[in-house]
Amino acid sequence: MHNSLKEILKSVSEGTLSVEEAALRLKAAPFEDIGYAKVDLHRAVRKGVAEVIYGAGKTAEQIAGIAKVMRENGQKAILITRLSAEKAAAVEEALPGLLDYRKDAGIGLIGDLPEPDGIGSIVVCTGGTSDLPVAEEAALTAEALGNKVIRLYDVGVAGLHRTLAHLEEIMSASVIIAIAGMEGALASVIGGLADCPVIAVPTSVGYGASFGGLSALLSMLNSCASGVTVVNIDNGFGAGYSASLINHMEGKQS
Repeated sequence: MHNSLKEILKSVSEGTLSVEEAALRLKAAPFEDIGYAKVDLHRAVRKGVAEVIYGAGKTAEQIAGIAKVMRENGQKAILITRLSAEKAAAVEEALPGLLDYRKDAGIGLIGDLPEPDGIGSIVVCTGGTSDLPVAEEAALTAEALGNKVIRLYDVGVAGLHRTLAHLEEIMSASVIIAIAGMEGALASVIGGLADCPVIAVPTSVGYGASFGGLSALLSMLNSCASGVTVVNIDNGFGAGYSASLINHMEGKQS
């Protein structure tokens, strides 16, 4: 059950929120239609995570308009993915002083990052420095969703001793995101060392026969290490989101 819903129910239980006020919050319009978008205002209650803005394909004006509606309806932290520097500048102009733009990741943040409240840490590791944009998208997504993130960059199999130098972080993680291009071997190596779920992210880094990340994708899908799952090519956001869900799992009793 999501934290925002729990907070409402806890407040009713403690007497700091009346039943009528709680009902009003839960009955509030589930979305707001602003013409070019229907902003989902109940996603945090349903899904555990509020709506995230996908910046690619949207104009800066549309992004700013959606973010404004979110803020007006109480969303404290807004994540914007695949945001170009040009659009970021226009969004900042429309919402002055609110946008924190991370160019390397193509990520925009409005509001403060929450304090980590996951059950453990998420390790984000890359095969090489060229994988950093995807890795930072994953890491910042996980941080925006309330997770402690440990970054282990440039620890690919071309120098396996670099990976083995971080066994403590790997062994103690709750979830690991393994990001690599070329042949994508890092995911299998990490999967063979860790006792937690491993989310593999193939990147489009590589020479011609890597086929824009297809080679790494197929290698990861065929990993012989148990416990490795795979997201789409360059999908750092999807990996960070899934890792956060795992890191916030609650025990369910029958």
